[in-house]
Amino acid sequence: MLLRLGFAIASAVALLEAADYTGPKPPKQDVPYLLHGDRLMETESAEAREETKKGDVTYVVAGASSSAKTPLAEPIFVIDTQQLAADRIELYRMDVRNGRREVTLSQKKRRGGPKPIHLLVTRLGDHLYKIEADEHLEEGEYSLSPNDSNKVFCFQVN
Repeated sequence: MLLRLGFAIASAVALLEAADYTGPKPPKQDVPYLLHGDRLMETESAEAREETKKGDVTYVVAGASSSAKTPLAEPIFVIDTQQLAADRIELYRMDVRNGRREVTLSQKKRRGGPKPIHLLVTRLGDHLYKIEADEHLEEGEYSLSPNDSNKVFCFQVN
């Protein structure tokens, strides 16, 4: 019973916060935008190519750095979802090797492999969500990606 009451209160607070959003709205659907004050910056959209080797899958994006850059160590994104599910988006740090960005995920249960960086997703309105990195990000290359797709939205923390 208390759990239900707590959930109801949390839901009500989230709805009140969502009703108050007056910030900029993304011009394109299903593309995360970096929120910088009162303006939005589009992330770099790409399709990651899969390379499989010894039970590992490496997702590769061409180019050594993203055109979308932010100085924020805990970036905030705004997305207008039509086909994407905001709560299924994951954030990964990418390594730069041989002039390309990549992240390798092991198909075997090994320790030390990359894990998604924790995100906080808040509903702002119909199909409108705020996605926040819930951890301090070091300088480097990152990508947001729906966990069931090779679509990536890249950005750089500098």
